[in-house]
Amino acid sequence: MVIDGAEIDEDSPARDLVGELLVRVAAGDQGAFAELYDMLSPRVFALILKVVINRAQSEEVLQEVFLTVWQSAARFAPNKGQGRTWIFTIAHRRAVDRVRSSQSSSDRDIAAGLRDLSVDHDSVAEQAELSIEGEKVVHALSTLPDAQRETIVLAYYGGYSQSEIAVLLRTPLGTVKTRMRDGIAKLRTTLRVTL
Repeated sequence: MVIDGAEIDEDSPARDLVGELLVRVAAGDQGAFAELYDMLSPRVFALILKVVINRAQSEEVLQEVFLTVWQSAARFAPNKGQGRTWIFTIAHRRAVDRVRSSQSSSDRDIAAGLRDLSVDHDSVAEQAELSIEGEKVVHALSTLPDAQRETIVLAYYGGYSQSEIAVLLRTPLGTVKTRMRDGIAKLRTTLRVTL
C-alpha cells in the first residue's frame, strides 16, 4: 500500500494502519483524515445502517462519527487497542444514541396519541426493556479483556467474518475463534442469558 508516496508494508507484525492514521489525524493531518474516511466509511456506514435502519439518519450519524474522530483523534490510545475498533465503537454508540433519541421522540408522540385515545398500549415498556438490555450488553462488553472485546466488536458491530478479523488483527484464525468463543461464554455468564 502507498501512503503519502511511500510504500507501506501492511504485512508487518501488529500493523495498525488505522491507528497510525489516527495519530496523524490527531496532529491535524487532513490528508490522513481523508484516507481514513475513504478506508472506513463504507463499513462504518453499514454498521450504523444496521442499527438505525433509516438511510438518511444513518448518513447523518456517519458524518457525526467522522466529525468526532476528527475532533477527538488525540484521545485514541494505540496501546489499548486497534484504531478500527475505536472508530467502530464510536459509530455504534452514536447509532444507538440516535435510535434512542428517535425512539424517545416517537414514544412521546405515541404516548400523547394514546392519552387522547385512552387505549392501553405497552410498546413503551417493550422499548424500555430493549433499551435496558442493550445497555447491559454494552456494560458486559466493557468487562471483557481487550482482545476478546475487539474480536466481538469487529464481528458483531463491524460485520467482519472471523477470517477477515484474523487478517485485520494479524492473528491466526484459530486464535480469533478462541477469543470469540471465550468472550461470548463470558458474556453469557455476565448476562445470564443464551446469546
